[in-house]
Amino acid sequence: MSRLTDLLTICRKAGQLELGFDAMKDSLSSGKAAAVITAADISPKTEKEVRFFAGKSGVPAVRSEITLNDAYGCFGKKAGIFTVCGGGFAEKALEILNYSETDK
Repeated sequence: MSRLTDLLTICRKAGQLELGFDAMKDSLSSGKAAAVITAADISPKTEKEVRFFAGKSGVPAVRSEITLNDAYGCFGKKAGIFTVCGGGFAEKALEILNYSETDK
């Protein structure tokens, strides 16, 4: 398992991870979301929508190497969008993904 999936698993156990598109939109609109991570194999249309909603809220959206099947293995749900709500968890996840503000 990768460092990112390990972190997201801990994040989920802490109640700081939302899975799926609708949960992402809810977290973004309520201001709880700190980062949005997408699976490597989501559709381009979905990724475009994720980036639109995240950008509108000023939250970073980053593509990861995690696949839908990896997500199913870790979380028991075939999700391609992972919304991190904890600031510390989000910071660490973005660090693992080598994200910087210039990547927007």
